[in-house]
This record gives sequence, C-alpha cells and structure tokens, in this order.
Amino acid sequence: MSEALNRKSYLTQNKGDFPESAEFMGVPYVKVDDLRYGTNPHQAAAYYKPVSAVDSVIGDMKVLKTGKSGLSQTNLEDISYSLNIVKYFKRPACACMKHVNPCGAAEALPGESLKQVYIKARDCDPRAAFGSVIAFNRTVDEETAQEIMSTFVECIVAPGYTEGAMAVFTNPDVKLDKQVRILQCGDLSKLPKYVGDDITNCRTLKVLGDGTVVVSEPLLTHLKSVADLQIATADSKTLGHVESTVKATDVQKDDLLAAWYINISVRSNGVVIVKNGGTLCVGTGEQDRVGAVEQAVEKFSQKYAGKETIQGAVMASDGFFPFPDAVEVAAKAGVTAIIAPAGSIKDADVIARANELGVALYHAPERVFSHH
Repeated sequence: MSEALNRKSYLTQNKGDFPESAEFMGVPYVKVDDLRYGTNPHQAAAYYKPVSAVDSVIGDMKVLKTGKSGLSQTNLEDISYSLNIVKYFKRPACACMKHVNPCGAAEALPGESLKQVYIKARDCDPRAAFGSVIAFNRTVDEETAQEIMSTFVECIVAPGYTEGAMAVFTNPDVKLDKQVRILQCGDLSKLPKYVGDDITNCRTLKVLGDGTVVVSEPLLTHLKSVADLQIATADSKTLGHVESTVKATDVQKDDLLAAWYINISVRSNGVVIVKNGGTLCVGTGEQDRVGAVEQAVEKFSQKYAGKETIQGAVMASDGFFPFPDAVEVAAKAGVTAIIAPAGSIKDADVIARANELGVALYHAPERVFSHH
C-alpha cells in the first residue's frame, strides 16, 4: 500500500481513544472535539476545556468556516500563542504565527487601518507567513479579508468579522477559500496578561517523556504600560554604579513595550526587533543570546534589503545579556534602544558598553523564557 493510502487510512480510521471527559488536579474537563491530528499526521489528538469555563476564549470558539478539514493540534497551539500576543494591545493588532513562533506582529499607529496592520505583520517575513495562523484583536473588515486572501493562510482567528469579510472568505471564485479556516474567539479581555490577574484554569501543563507532569503558572508580565519601563542600572566593583544615560524617544518606548509583549510568545532564546509598531525581524530558539540577535539581523538583511532600515529600531531580549556582544551586534545593525531583564554579573559592563554605543537600555522586571 502506498504511503499516501497509509496516511489516508490513518487519518480516517485512527481517532485515538480519548474519553468524553477527564479530570486533572481536581478540575473536571470535557472534550470539545477530536482533532484532525496532533503535532504530526500519525498522532491522534483531542482537545478539552474546563467544565467550569463559560464562554471560553479558545475552548468555545465558533468555527465559521472549516476549510478542507478540521483543526490540528498545531493549529490550536498557533491560535493560542497568536492570541497571547494580540491580547496585550489596546490599539488594533495582528500576529502571524508559524510553528508556535511569531513570524511577524504589529499594532496600529494613529491613522492606520487594520489592513495596514496586517500587511506590517505579514511582510515582516512573508515567506514564513505563507500557511500561517493569523490573529486579530479587532473585527476583521472586508478590505483586510481581501488582502489576507491574496495568499495562503491556514487559519484566521478574531473576535468578529463583518458580513463583507465573510463574503470574501467564502467566495467560491477564490481558489484559496476552500482551505482557509475562519474562527471567532471569545472576549480577549478574559485572558490573563499581567502578574496578579486571575489565572483560574490557565496553568501550564508539560508532560515529560515518562508521563511525569510539570504544572506551572502561565507566563505573564509586570509591564502594563510605558510608565513601567525602568532605566537600566547596576553596580560592580570595577565600575561602581552605572546607569543608562541614553534616553529612548516616546515612539521608541511604545515600540519597546510592543517588542516585550511579542517576545513573551517567542521560543527562547529569543529577540524581537520592532520599528513603528511592527516587527522587522524575530530571532528565536537559539542556544546563545548573541546568536538570537545575529539570526534576527540576518533575517532582516535577507528579507528587507533595500526596503527598510533597522536604524532607530528597538529590540527586546527575553533574557539578560551575559556579555556586551549581543548589544554590540544590535547596535551595529542600527538598534538604538533595548529592553532586557537584569541578572548578569556583567550587567554594569553591558550598560557601560550600551552608553558608549549610544543605545538606550531598559531593564525589564522579569525574564520571559518560553520553552514551548
């Protein structure tokens, strides 16, 4: 039997043995649905929601259009992480997710339409955005829908859609309309964002190779606004008290906060470079900090050649800088403001070097590693 026939047989016959209900740590769950597959086509999967969750943001999503087939685990994970980005923004925002990492994200500047926000997010890395999951924190309108359907996407998730947008997504004359899945999520304000928010039913579960389970609180942040940004300071025996002497502009402060929020959903080691409300590049999943910066800068050089410049952009790093080298790479590329947590024994050296390079450095109140 051919590989294609084997795969078809598996997908149509093996749904796995998943019960209709389950309980974990005293919390009852009910099965929402069987999934198309798990992470890969040969893995059966299903997803559940807490019984007590009413109008769950993801568990009670409305499937307005199914596409060629149902949702997979990878679709749901990308939906969750993309919503985890756009939930932070008060202005219209969009995130394009691929393999549980943002290939681009953006928020609206004054006067920008939702279509323009989507284009900023998509065009950060249009090659990676092909076949991505797209999330919005606003109702999707017709002109945005038309732009989305100019290329292939897996899923679109948003709080709502206009009639004109749905007409675009279901237009039988558009080749891609049979593939795209349209999902309406619940109220994004229900998702926890900041340390201290209600995290009922939102704990993170990690199942290890032998079935052992690690339970943790969700990754949230203390940073609620630009007013919470703190100039980097540190003390050392050799340099004494050192603090950042370069100041970010108001626009850069907004971008620093945006970069930080986006970086929460980037696999560590991760860095996010933002300019004018949109990502220019994302470095993710690197084993060393400077490698993440180098990866981001190299992505930019490949995909933005002649179109844009990093000069004046900002960068967020999800962990501290053990040495000044990552700051040097970012500064050489044109980054002039950075946010990262403190914690390195060389914090003072990093701050001093940033001052020499003309880079404003801010210390975040926590590390935001994500080992998803």
